[in-house]
Amino acid sequence: MAAAVAGSAVLLTAPAAHAATVDVNYQCKTPIGDKSAVSPIDIKGAPSGSAYKLTMSFEKGVSSSPVELGKGAMHPSALIKLGGAETGTVPVSGPPNSQAVPANTPIKISTLTGTYTPKKSGKVTFTASTLTIKALGTTTTCTPGNSPKPSLTLDVTAAGGSSGGSDSTGGTGDSGGTGGTGGTGGTGGTGGGQLPQTGPADSAIALGTLGGTVLLTGAAGALWLTRRRRAAR
Repeated sequence: MAAAVAGSAVLLTAPAAHAATVDVNYQCKTPIGDKSAVSPIDIKGAPSGSAYKLTMSFEKGVSSSPVELGKGAMHPSALIKLGGAETGTVPVSGPPNSQAVPANTPIKISTLTGTYTPKKSGKVTFTASTLTIKALGTTTTCTPGNSPKPSLTLDVTAAGGSSGGSDSTGGTGDSGGTGGTGGTGGTGGTGGGQLPQTGPADSAIALGTLGGTVLLTGAAGALWLTRRRRAAR
């Protein structure tokens, strides 16, 4: 009974995923002209720490070469388009061909792998996108021409989501900075600035008054001396 309950708990906590093999009609631009081929595409995602390791497999070969491609001559890579909770692409790549590819034979693409790190939480879809084949100094680009459906859907959780909460907490710390408005108490300092400003103003008035008194006294003295001299004559 306990084992059954534990098993149910594991099922409940396991991330939701849905995978399906989807036919992709690749339209390829090659050095010798346009070619097309349909290949069933399988995309899988395996948790790897806070990320997922993506695996993209081709069940059939795509495009072809007019000449034989020797061992290790062909280098494949592709993009996986994201949808749902996220947008963008994830690059995947694989090893070169392990065996020679005969001329005019569909090129079998090796398994491509890449790493996807969720930036948003929710259901994310993974759909085959552009395929690139480099061989003998040439580049062949293949794009899906049939708007394929997603090959994989994952219910993911963004890494470091909790750290975002700590950032918001730090933001409240900034509100503590409003305590800096206590610096407006510095306006009291402006009030304090008025005291020194008042002192010199009063001193200027006092000096002006004193100067006026001296001038009046001097004028009175000069008038008295003038009258005295006239009297003596």
